[in-house]
Amino acid sequence: MIKLAIFDMDGTILNTIADLADSTNYALCQNGFPVHPAEAYRFFVGNGINKLFERALPEGERTEANILRIRQSFLPYYKEHDTDHTAPYPGIFDLLWQLQKWGILLAVASNKYHVATCKLTDFYFPEISFVSVLGQREDVAPKPDPAIVYDILLAAAVQKEETLYIGDSGVDMQTAINSGVVSCGVTWGFRPRAELEAFHPDYIVSKPVEILALV
Repeated sequence: MIKLAIFDMDGTILNTIADLADSTNYALCQNGFPVHPAEAYRFFVGNGINKLFERALPEGERTEANILRIRQSFLPYYKEHDTDHTAPYPGIFDLLWQLQKWGILLAVASNKYHVATCKLTDFYFPEISFVSVLGQREDVAPKPDPAIVYDILLAAAVQKEETLYIGDSGVDMQTAINSGVVSCGVTWGFRPRAELEAFHPDYIVSKPVEILALV
């Protein structure tokens, strides 16, 4: 029986790609680097913002110094613009609301940096009571390392076999595998279905409402 549902953020509960693309392109432009179409960012995100910047930089410019420069330009701009175009995917709020009504514990586990993860969760889902909301923290390895899931399991006092992890990418599916929890891939996010299938998740769904049947 599922008692806890853990959701990835970007590409799973929130479509954040336009604001991430705009903010990264702003930072690139400020530092004299070429920009990218928003669609390209679907494959840049997923492993934290430093990896995002590394992928966005020209191949010969992916140094720690340049990544830091982009980060310094990105953070204040994204803070001001992270809700310009971002929105929950259709059906997500109803899904979370129904799970909450059923008594399923809810959590967010993201590779987005922690402050932004908490801010966006509070902004878009104020009526939902999450038992834990965790983004990438400096002292904790990012997904697919299972540390973030283990921290949520501890906070929720729930066992692995009672936990459903929902995400849109191979990183998420590998996180679920590494954590020993039940895995569910979603096809409405940033990555193609084939990427999810490569990890053989327990479930793949194409609409949020389908997740209700899994709990």
